[in-house]
Amino acid sequence: MSVLPVIAVFDIGRTNKKCFLFDEQYHIVWEQSVELAETEDEDGFPCEDVHTLAAWVKQTMKEVLELENFSVKAVNFSAHGASFVYIDEQGQSVGYLYNYLKPYPAALQKKFYTTYGGEQVFSLATASPVLGSLNSGLQVYRLQKEKPELFAQVQYALHLPQYISYLITGRPCAEITSIGCHTGLWHFSQRQYHEWVYEEGLDEKFPSVLRSDAVLETAGPVGKIKAGIGLHDSSAALVPYLASFAEPFVLLSTGTWCISLNPFNTEPLNTAELEQDCLSYLSYQRQVVKASRLFAGQEHEQQVKKLGEYFAVAEDYYRQVGYDESLLEKVFTASKKEAVFTGSHSSAFGERDLNAFASYEEAYHQLISDIMQQQHFAISMILSSQPPIHIFVDGGFARNPVFMHMLAASFPAMKVSAAAVSQASALGAALVLHAAWNTIPLRPDLVTLTSYSRGS
Repeated sequence: MSVLPVIAVFDIGRTNKKCFLFDEQYHIVWEQSVELAETEDEDGFPCEDVHTLAAWVKQTMKEVLELENFSVKAVNFSAHGASFVYIDEQGQSVGYLYNYLKPYPAALQKKFYTTYGGEQVFSLATASPVLGSLNSGLQVYRLQKEKPELFAQVQYALHLPQYISYLITGRPCAEITSIGCHTGLWHFSQRQYHEWVYEEGLDEKFPSVLRSDAVLETAGPVGKIKAGIGLHDSSAALVPYLASFAEPFVLLSTGTWCISLNPFNTEPLNTAELEQDCLSYLSYQRQVVKASRLFAGQEHEQQVKKLGEYFAVAEDYYRQVGYDESLLEKVFTASKKEAVFTGSHSSAFGERDLNAFASYEEAYHQLISDIMQQQHFAISMILSSQPPIHIFVDGGFARNPVFMHMLAASFPAMKVSAAAVSQASALGAALVLHAAWNTIPLRPDLVTLTSYSRGS
């Protein structure tokens, strides 16, 4: 019986925890997915149960190594950001893996920004809008100020992707995509931790920063397997695109949030961009990725419920709505005359009178047109003086012909395509370790594209 060489990837989301095996052509040949029960922190706020998570990772790694049909050559990790795990001198987790949605104390936040230059100056330096606990560096600051006895037990604070790696390698480290995702930790122009990290002595709680493609070895009963140090999942999801396309592009990743990512705009954030909720990430190559976000998926979900009730059709009836050039022309022309940009994450559709529409189809085209007003602005905010050639769209809206045709109409000078890539975050984590375990060239169809234009 032949044994297939593979790389294992743990992909840790907020809800689903997954493990994949990729073969040398980066096809998924085995997978497992679980949902783990949450726990509560000392304030009763829901959070990840770090002990349950750690046990699942270790047990799953053991099971993967025992699969007779596969030979695991390497392992890497991707996980959601803005989350720290604290470990003591014995390597055991202490405290909680706090939820980044947990409200941040207003007084402590004010004290922090007052001490370190004010919100605007600090946010520009760290490319981190004021987001409370989503600025994960401020979680560590909070622990230091509010729970000094617990903080004293902490030897290292590890971002979640690096903690998952630590469980397998026994090597604590830090990594740039986790540090550079709206954490408030990294000074983007100075390319080092912001001065507040040193002034508060937090640098002593952070291990050495290793290259994102650093190769360690697994530890303990696992045996010696090449292991990565983990990536922030949003940055990992960019890797397949960076590996596949040489021409500049914007990636619009759609879901509840629609995140526009431009890895070819290295210009520093300015005040206007920051005020419109732009931020910057760092790629695994330590390059600046300018980003903007829009709550478009959430608005779409709310409004199709409203449309379904009004027109007495199923909530998901929009899936049957095809692209209609005449309706597109009607609502697109009207929207251009109105030039409605609300300056918020919600479009103008919520204020419209549904009696004005002759059909569900017309109303739905208007909804997407109104969302597109916002989306056009969000994407335009991150375009540089030399705009990219391509816009790639993945996620739910990539399968929505009305959205895709309107996006193409909004950016007629750019090539707009729906992109399909299986498990982009996990695949990205695997690709980062390609040179360490795989001698076969990357296949050209890691990402498949479907092109759109306004009229076809």
